[in-house]
Amino acid sequence: MAKSKARRNGAKAESGKNAAGGDRLISDNRRARFDYDILESLEAGLVLTGTEIKSLRAGRVTLAHAFARISGGEVWLHGMHIPPYAQGNIYNHEPTRPRKLLLHRRQILALNQRVTSSGYTLIPLRLYITRHKAKVQLGLARGRKTFDKRQVIAKRDADLEMARALTPRH
Repeated sequence: MAKSKARRNGAKAESGKNAAGGDRLISDNRRARFDYDILESLEAGLVLTGTEIKSLRAGRVTLAHAFARISGGEVWLHGMHIPPYAQGNIYNHEPTRPRKLLLHRRQILALNQRVTSSGYTLIPLRLYITRHKAKVQLGLARGRKTFDKRQVIAKRDADLEMARALTPRH
């Protein structure tokens, strides 16, 4: 029914991943890309309560100091701050409570092996809503030292200068 309705309105019929209008970005952890070398990333579902999802849809979330930890065969997201919902009541949620992440057992076992043996950490990179479900993009990361951060800044500045020099000015 929606397909024919969209075609009648002159729009293309959408399918697959972007059926609900695509991913709606809620929060992006830009600080994580500066502080860590991201080796690989994966998508995980997020278990939330009613007032948490309402506050999250309003775009009020902080990922700056968040990290994921594997305990008891489950992955938990710690340090993510979702402020209480403004129209909530006495049953509002705790802002910084640990939240469970939904991953397949094999993914959890593989992550656990890499985190414990290699000294990597799990950092949330993005928080978004896709197909009416809250998802978090986790990154398997290794921390950068201060001199590494300086090198990244210097390389970014050099690339910017090169791009400016190559663009024609009128």
